[in-house]
Amino acid sequence: MERPSCRRRRPALSCIDCRRRKIKCDRTEPCAHCVASGSQCTYKVYNDPPVAGVLSGPDSLQSPSSPSVSLASGPVQSQQLKVTRPVPGPDIRGHLHFRPNAGVQSTDRHVLGSNDSQPTDTIPSTSAELHGLLRRIEKLEESSLSAKVEGLTETGRSILTGMRGSEVMLKKTRMANWSDWMSNAPEFDPVMACHVNAFVRDGEASSDEAELKATWVEMKELLQKCKNVAKSIKKARPSRGFSTREMPLAPPAREVADAMVALYFQYFESAHRILHVPTFWTEYQIYWDSPATVSAGVRIKILLVIAVGFGMSSGQVVDDAFSDMVHQWIYTAQNWLSGPLEKDRVNINGIQVHCLTILARQIFCVGGDLVWMSMGSLVHRAMQIGLHRDPKYLPTSSLLQAEIRRRLWATILDMVVQTSLDSAMPPRISFDEFDTEAPANINDHEIDDSTELLPVRPRSTFTSTSIQLILYDNLRLRLRVLRLINGLHSELYYPDVLTLSSEITDAYRTCNKFLDENANFGATSFHKCLLEFLLRRFLLPLHCPFASKARTNQLFYYSRKVSLDTAMAMACPEPDEQFSRLLSISGGLFREGMRCALTVITFELISQAEIQHLDGTLERNSQSREILKEVVRNRMAIALERIRQGETNIKAHPYLAMILAWVEALETDSPHQLKIAKSARDSLELCHGLLQARIESSTIPCPDHHSDMPPGTYAGYGEYDIDLDLDLDMDLDFFLPQAETY
Repeated sequence: MERPSCRRRRPALSCIDCRRRKIKCDRTEPCAHCVASGSQCTYKVYNDPPVAGVLSGPDSLQSPSSPSVSLASGPVQSQQLKVTRPVPGPDIRGHLHFRPNAGVQSTDRHVLGSNDSQPTDTIPSTSAELHGLLRRIEKLEESSLSAKVEGLTETGRSILTGMRGSEVMLKKTRMANWSDWMSNAPEFDPVMACHVNAFVRDGEASSDEAELKATWVEMKELLQKCKNVAKSIKKARPSRGFSTREMPLAPPAREVADAMVALYFQYFESAHRILHVPTFWTEYQIYWDSPATVSAGVRIKILLVIAVGFGMSSGQVVDDAFSDMVHQWIYTAQNWLSGPLEKDRVNINGIQVHCLTILARQIFCVGGDLVWMSMGSLVHRAMQIGLHRDPKYLPTSSLLQAEIRRRLWATILDMVVQTSLDSAMPPRISFDEFDTEAPANINDHEIDDSTELLPVRPRSTFTSTSIQLILYDNLRLRLRVLRLINGLHSELYYPDVLTLSSEITDAYRTCNKFLDENANFGATSFHKCLLEFLLRRFLLPLHCPFASKARTNQLFYYSRKVSLDTAMAMACPEPDEQFSRLLSISGGLFREGMRCALTVITFELISQAEIQHLDGTLERNSQSREILKEVVRNRMAIALERIRQGETNIKAHPYLAMILAWVEALETDSPHQLKIAKSARDSLELCHGLLQARIESSTIPCPDHHSDMPPGTYAGYGEYDIDLDLDLDMDLDFFLPQAETY
């Protein structure tokens, strides 16, 4: 039987008396007929109580300035109703938000960055127009309850409400980032409890087990030993005081330098276009032929290229002494950039040195988590010399200089969005603030100082600029993500997350297809892994808040799956020796990206173990857990290797060891507190031995405060004369819910 169509009710615009007399009402206040007859003029829009004549004029409900009702976009209709007035009027100001409140059991209805919506009955109804409209909305809400999916309008970010409100969470004086917030999930409670009992309460927590208390005490002592050794290692670093000690600026042997420069251009310059290859090789040859004629800026630029290339070497070409020298070059470059009001820093060469320094700092963990602050200085310098304006507005600029400026600006923009994601800070740049066009899709050898016409190549042709153009094409999308997840007053709805997630996935698949098609024209597996890492990592902060709630709200299971797939892709990329080494030694965006991925993987590992333990299916469904456990073990081995190579941050290995111990306790149905504590103690003991061996074999000399730096360097009171390794503190607190509260 066909369901009869519902008749749509129209609002009654005439007054009650004119409707009763069946005469045309002029809808004034009062109307002419009521004035002539001396009767009271009243209006009733629907079945509401009669209201004295307050309609403002003819067709007021259908006029262009009247409010319009719209449903929030998304896969499920009627989730949120918005009343908007395109032309501001006296009755409704701005826009009002209404949410269904009848028959809904969900308790988490708030929106990121906004206050809880006021009930509809608290909104003043000063006119029949508004009152009737509210009644209409309530009826629409009631009719939509049967089709509404409960909870889909949740933001999934209730853990961030304190950060958006009166409380601000700080971690080592800095804002906590996304992996810290993800670690607030209750699945990590046993691990966090072990940390608190051992390091915060000094083993004074109530416990009847003497062995457990003794283990906590051992953990505390071992952690302090690790701190003492790490401080001894870091005392020799140039940033540990106002040192003016002379920095070694001598390059390595020519054959070693040539190999390192070749590695840099083979891998890093493809995505971060900082240099023009033929121009650099010319400067490089002059540097070796007559080093006295080369300026300090060019000399530092060449040494930084050698240093970054060293990050891709196998480690067998040079010894540990060269690795220590690389760190000295980075500090020298940072001091050179912080020189007071030196004009030779504010030019293209200075911008190139700045970009290379930030890249080297992230690769060699020299304050890699603080580069967002340094990016602010870099953006200001770049805009000061006009990189944010397209070179076509600079008539004196040659085609070569124009392309170098466009490439540098595109590189800076990409660094800005990457560091903004790592620090959970606003990107501080928008497309309204620059008009620089994208770089041309050409190879470096096709342009020089004498070029008067650039070759035109389609985007489908792979060139030395193709990787940068791919990142540039997706820049606007990534900025949208950052503004939603990092904006102080942004409103993020789950349909928005699904839309952005789909766009990021499509962008990555398009890039992946392009690289596969050009595998024979220069695209390598390293390019593929790097692009996947730089693009797909934006999915984690979008989905992780929802994934953490998927266990109690199955509507968010898709976010849980996307988060896990992305994390596994980042932790286990396509086999490539150079990219694996980059992930093994690097800090900055590479370490932060891996940390976020490991947080998702360990969360999933614990969740699966707990659910299967409750269901009694641990033995039958162990395959997926074993895959996750193998990833965790591999990262533990990498954490130990990082310590052997000079890393002083030991918190990753004990954290992963405690996670594995907690999962194994669930699998064997055994007491977990002692097992977790013992695993942390053994891990700290192993890390302490590696740190002690490192300081015994270190070749870094102690600081000398009575010697001078070479010309062009300065270690004064500049922006960067600070401790660049604040992130290397030994406390295992990156998964604690709160460090400081203001």
